[in-house]
Amino acid sequence: MALTIDPGTQVLLARDTNQALGLGRFAVDFMGEQGGRLPAKPEGGGPGAAVVERTNLFFVDSVLCGLSALALGTNAPTILREEALGYACAPGGVGDMRLGGVPVFGSRQPVFVEKAVAANCSAVREWDSNGTNFGYNPAYGHTAGEFGHNDFYPVAVAAAQQVGRDGAFAVRGMILLDEIRGRLAEVFSLKTYKIDHVLHGAIASAATYGAMVGATAEQIEHAIGMVVAHHVPFRAIRYGKQLSDSKGASAAISTEAAIVCTRRAMRGFVGPKDIFRNAEGVFCLFEKPANKGESPFDLVLSRAGSAFAVMGMHFKLGLYEHQSAGAIQALLNILARSPGLLDKGGRGIRKIKVVAYEPAYHIIGDPAKRDPRTRQSADHSMVYILATLLRKAIEHKTADWAALMLAPQDYSEQAIFNSTTRQLIDRIEFTHGGAEYDAKYPEGIPTSVVITDELGNQHDSGLVMFPAGHARNTTADLKKLLAHKFNLLAALASDEPKGVIARFGDLHNKSAEQVGGLYDFEIARRGKID
Repeated sequence: MALTIDPGTQVLLARDTNQALGLGRFAVDFMGEQGGRLPAKPEGGGPGAAVVERTNLFFVDSVLCGLSALALGTNAPTILREEALGYACAPGGVGDMRLGGVPVFGSRQPVFVEKAVAANCSAVREWDSNGTNFGYNPAYGHTAGEFGHNDFYPVAVAAAQQVGRDGAFAVRGMILLDEIRGRLAEVFSLKTYKIDHVLHGAIASAATYGAMVGATAEQIEHAIGMVVAHHVPFRAIRYGKQLSDSKGASAAISTEAAIVCTRRAMRGFVGPKDIFRNAEGVFCLFEKPANKGESPFDLVLSRAGSAFAVMGMHFKLGLYEHQSAGAIQALLNILARSPGLLDKGGRGIRKIKVVAYEPAYHIIGDPAKRDPRTRQSADHSMVYILATLLRKAIEHKTADWAALMLAPQDYSEQAIFNSTTRQLIDRIEFTHGGAEYDAKYPEGIPTSVVITDELGNQHDSGLVMFPAGHARNTTADLKKLLAHKFNLLAALASDEPKGVIARFGDLHNKSAEQVGGLYDFEIARRGKID
C-alpha cells in the first residue's frame, strides 16, 4: 500500500530506493540539525521534550544495569572490560579522523573505541533487564514483531566523547540509534529466520556512530553493507539447554564489528552497496521482494516531534525476560485480590496455570527451562521467574511489585536451587493460548494466570495485555517503580547510589566535560554472582 507521511516530521525510505544510503543521509542530517542541539519545542525541529525525557530514563536504566553487573563480577562483562583495558590509547576529543580512545565503565583510561563499546554494551545487556521493543507500528501495517533492547547507548556516548561534544549531542545519537533499530524491528522479523535481533542494532550503530563522528552518507552505506555481508549473528548463540555468555554478549560483539566497519569505511574501504536490495543479502534472501529492484519493506523514520520509536519501547521493572511481564502482572493482580493465598507458606496453592502466546511459549516455556541451572537460563524460564516471585511474596506477605522486584540476587546459585522455589515450579503449568492469544501480540503481552487453591477455588487474572512497564500501560506509577529499580541497582554499584543516579541522569543537560568524565568513578565490588 502507498504510505502517507508527514514530511515535516518523517522520512520515507521506499523499498525501491537505496535504503542503506538513505539511512546514511538520514543519520547525517539528523545529527547535523541545529548542530546536534535539542530544541525546546518539536516545531523547532528534532525530538520533542517527552522523547528526550524517555530516552534519558532508558539511558539511566541501562547504565545501572551495566554497573551492577560489573559490581557483581559477572563473567562476560568482566572479561570484555579487562580485554578493553589492554588496548589503551590516547584520548578522543579532536573531532577528525585522528579520533582517539574512550573509557570503559569505572575508568578514565582511554581505550580503542570498538573495545570500549563492546565492554560497555556487554555490561548493559548482562542482566537482560534494560528496555525492550516489540516491533509494532499498526499505523503503517509494520507489525513484524522483532525484539530489540536499549543495549547500544554506549555507542552514542563513545562518539560524543571522541569528538568532545555535550550530553545533548549524545542523547540525540541515542534517539537516532533507537529510531533506526526500532523501525527495522517493525518491518523485518529476524527471529523468523533464526537470526539474532542484534543485527538491527548493529546496523543502527554503524549509521549513528558514523554520523556522530563525521562519516559521509556514502561511508555509512559501505559500513552497513559490511555489517550485513560479514557479521550476521544467528540464534545459535541462544541454542541449548543452558545458555552461555554468547547470549548476553551478542549485542556487544555485533556492535564492536559495526564500529570497526564504520571506521574502516571512513578510511576508504568500499563495502557492498545497496545492501537491503542485494539479492543475496539476508533481507532479500529470506523475504523475496514483490518486484525486482526492491527490498522487502518500506521504512518510515521520525526526525521531529514526539512519534519516535523510543516512545513505544517498554521498561523492565526488575530482572526477567520481557515475555514474562504479562504473567508477572497477572500473578500480582491475583495476589492483591486474594492475599489469603500467601498464608500457610503458600501451601494452599495447589496449581498455577499460565497461558500465553508464541513466541513467549517457545522462548521461556522450553521444557529444559523447568530445571534451570545457570542465571542465563533461569532469567529465561517462565516457571522459575513466577516461582521466585511467588516465593518472595510468601516470605514478605505482600503483592507489592516494588517490594518483590526481582534483583540480581534472585538469580544466584543459592536462589536457583532454593527448595521452596523448586516446589513451586512443580505446581506451575505453562501452556500456549493458540490463535486467540497470538493475534494479540505484538500489540500487547497477552497472558492469563489461574491459581487453583486447596479447596478447588479458581482465582483468575483474566487477560493481561499491558503490564506495568509496557508503553501502553496507563495504571502503574512508572516513575516510582523505576526509582525503586534504580536505587536497587545503584546500591550494588556504589555506596552512594544517589550520586551514581545523579551522575547519569538528565544527560541532555550535561556539558562536554561532564560527558568526557561520565565513567570516571570507582565501581564497588560486591562479590561474584556467576
